[in-house]
Amino acid sequence: MQTPRTLYCITSLALLSIATPALAGKANDTLVYASDSEPENVSPYHNNLREGVILAHLAWDTLIYRNPQTNEYEPRLATEWEWADDKTLDLVLREGVTFHNGEAFNADDVAFTFNYAVSPESRVVTRQNVDWIESVEKLDEYEVRIHLKEPFPAALEYLSGPMPIYPDEYFQEVGIEGFSREPVGTGPYRITNVRPGDGVSLTRFDDYFADSPIGQPEIANIEFKAIADADSRMAQLMSGQVDWIWRVPSDQAESLSGMSQLSVLGGETMRVGYIGLDAATREDSPLNDLRVRQAINHAMNREGLANDLVRGGSQPLYAPCFPTQFGCETQDVIEYEYDPDKARELLAEAGYADGFDIDLHAYRERDYAEAMIGDLRAVGINANLRFMTSPALLELQRNGQTDMSFKAWGSFSINDVSAFVSVYFTGGIDDLWQDTQVQEWLQVADTSVDPDVRLEHYQKAFARISEQAYWAPLFSYSTYYAHTADLEFTAYPDELPRFYEASWK
Repeated sequence: MQTPRTLYCITSLALLSIATPALAGKANDTLVYASDSEPENVSPYHNNLREGVILAHLAWDTLIYRNPQTNEYEPRLATEWEWADDKTLDLVLREGVTFHNGEAFNADDVAFTFNYAVSPESRVVTRQNVDWIESVEKLDEYEVRIHLKEPFPAALEYLSGPMPIYPDEYFQEVGIEGFSREPVGTGPYRITNVRPGDGVSLTRFDDYFADSPIGQPEIANIEFKAIADADSRMAQLMSGQVDWIWRVPSDQAESLSGMSQLSVLGGETMRVGYIGLDAATREDSPLNDLRVRQAINHAMNREGLANDLVRGGSQPLYAPCFPTQFGCETQDVIEYEYDPDKARELLAEAGYADGFDIDLHAYRERDYAEAMIGDLRAVGINANLRFMTSPALLELQRNGQTDMSFKAWGSFSINDVSAFVSVYFTGGIDDLWQDTQVQEWLQVADTSVDPDVRLEHYQKAFARISEQAYWAPLFSYSTYYAHTADLEFTAYPDELPRFYEASWK
């Protein structure tokens, strides 16, 4: 059913589309896509936004490729790999590959990239993606050996995802500041222009290696535009200035699906929305009381959030992981039912019968955050929204200056819970609880080569996180994509738009 706001928005956009000339699309062989956020730094190791992940997969290659259709690992920059022992992985590299600046790809690039990424001076934001590596050794011009700190059964999954390869000579010449302005990779597209606050331009790399498992891209140019306002993104889609947008609200997606010039598709993704109870370790915070944290969990109407706001296949979740990830499918945690009376009862027991004031920080989906605030206020918790950018929120969290935070995590599309629960509960900079028992269990689970041992210890960790109500996991995300009808585009559950597969009809 179309709401008055939806009808107003769609009508206004339709009028705008008549008045504005098309600037993108098939005629110019330029795919223009827009999103609400932009990475603080286009270097894949120096941002943790999904927009940065998309750019990384366009401009850089990884050693290994995971086929999204079969989930099988295939050769990419590495043609062969073999475990010498539980902590040593040998790889044979592909010959004849060049970077966008003409530099030849070889073992020096792999060794430099990973050794740099794990070094303290790298200032890598996504350190959890590389911290399993002790060092990388060059064996020959096209052979490397990766030394692991501990056995890490998810190594191939990480090497196929968030670990692209940089050109060692160029990077060492220009440094991270120069690299962020003029990045270089081996990927199917080369970045030609980085415009902070506006977007990124990419052009097809005509010398992309012929045996790549992703094939050769058909579309010549790609433009990323950062457009913070949702209605503005819709307007530019309708007017032909943008070819593709995502995170379209469900009510607007339904309306757009009836328009012949557009295509709409969507479904559940691996991304999970949650409230982190950040202030609970501070003695002066109400969240330091377990009963208050349990009350917050009972106050959240997960079914309502999933079915009425997110929609599109979203489901309520109760553990910090996505159900398809290894280690999550067997999790057995407390399912905090939506029970405002129980929440009020717990608050009274904790000495907060009259409630309390607290801040809820967020950087995305303001309407979701406002719905959560409504649930909290219904049980007496007066939550005030503090809306900001993702980097600003992350800095506040890491400095211990947030109370509660509504955030989302997509695991970098890694189908293993080490990419989720272990990011936030293994003692790192983003572990706000520092529960040593949870850390010990996760350490065993992350490093054991026995799947049964991994499952057992992940289960213990999940159970304690749930019992202590360290978080309030809420729902899985669904993503609606809207794009011009003459664009052939395939969506995947891992929330990674593979624009190198796209083509014009």
